[in-house]
Parts: sequence; C-alpha cells; structure tokens
Amino acid sequence: MKLTVVGCSGSFPSMESACSSYLLEADGFRLLLDMGNGALGELQRHSGLYDLDAVLLSHLHADHCIDLCGYFVVRYYRPDGGRCAPMPVYGPAGTEQRLTAAHADVPHDGAMSEVFHFRTLTPGTFTIGPFTIRTEHVRHPVEAFGFRIEHGGRTLTYSGDTGPCAALESLTEGADFFLCEASFTYGKEDIPDLHLNGREAGETARRAGVGRLVLTHIPPWTDPDISIRDAQKVYDGPVEAAKAGAVYEV
Repeated sequence: MKLTVVGCSGSFPSMESACSSYLLEADGFRLLLDMGNGALGELQRHSGLYDLDAVLLSHLHADHCIDLCGYFVVRYYRPDGGRCAPMPVYGPAGTEQRLTAAHADVPHDGAMSEVFHFRTLTPGTFTIGPFTIRTEHVRHPVEAFGFRIEHGGRTLTYSGDTGPCAALESLTEGADFFLCEASFTYGKEDIPDLHLNGREAGETARRAGVGRLVLTHIPPWTDPDISIRDAQKVYDGPVEAAKAGAVYEV
C-alpha cells in the first residue's frame, strides 16, 4: 500500500498543511481517508480531480470532511464530459445531510447523491476495492470511527479522532503502520473522550506491537517535537510526525 499525506493539521489548517486527508493506493485503486479543510487543493498535487475511486470519512467534523463540498462542485458541474457518475462515500449516518447543509446552495436536496453514492458506516468488516476495512466506534463527541485497513498481508491502522479506548487498541493490534492522532500535549490538556496525546499514542503502539508510529492531527499551536519525544519514552519503534506530501510504503 502507498500512503500519501495530503493534509495532517488538526482542527484547522496550518501554514504548512491542510487538515486531515490521506491518499491510500493499491492495485491502481485510490481511496481517500478524510477530506478536511484545504485538502481538495492539496490533493491535486497527488491525484487528478477525477481519479479517486472512493472516500472514507472517519467522522463529520469540518476538519475531516468539509472539502467534500468543494469536491461536489468539481463532480457535479464538470465542464468537460458532463456530470460524474456517483462515487462511493462511506461515512457516519447523516453524511449526505451534513454536507448538503454545509454547502447550503445545492440545486435540490438530492443533488449530492447524484455524484456521491453515500454508504453508512457501522462497526464491522467490508471491502473497498482491494482493501479489507474493519471499522469500530472510537471515543469522540460525535459518532467517529477508527479504521484497520489490510491489503497484501500488510496492515494500516488510522485512529481518526479519539480519546483512549479499547476499540482503538483492538484495531491496532499487530499493525505494520499506525497513523495516530496526537492533538494534545501530555501533562497540558486532559479532556476525556476527545483526543490523544503523544504519550498515549506511544503507549497504544507499544501494547499493540505496531511496526511504525506516525503522529498526525497535530494542531498548529501544538509542538510536534514534544509529542514525538513523549511517544518515544514509551514506544521503542520508529516515531515521527506526519508532514504534508510525505509518502510511505506500507
């Protein structure tokens, strides 16, 4: 699997990065994990506008989904070749209504579904293209999912946004690559069921025996070096912070 970091900033874009969005490719199939603020512009550095095969949304906070409103315009008002056929968009219940309300000026209430085939996520296992996806509810103020993605004997876990929880531990067990949010700073912020800090991400990685930990969703006001050091204190494997444009072979 090839993973490209389209955007990795938490809560709002930084000067260096758009918000959460990750392009996962295998066997010619392109799956986008989240499409937060600014991601659509950055995506064009790595993919043609019409080359995505599916989108998988972890939850419906703006920094993870809002650029799908712009992508609706791209697909609905396509100047050459006419309107695009519906592309699968997997998300929590109410994804279509959330995006329609955010866009606020669609031609009619069902316009989004003319170019997006909305599919409601529930905990379980299913396939998207060549990928086997396992989803579990994680801890966040809105319905939110973590993902375990497998292909060719390799496993990637994406935390989405979450506080510490048993579901994340289960999704991460033995993963080769752990893309984990670290929004908070250890010893500074402690709000239950909202986000992880670098130490908590490291502890999860250690207990799960993951091969590599990449910290993401770090807000512009948080020092990623502190989060990296906190993770390294409890996890012996390779640790780094995600950067826009980074490419990984999983």
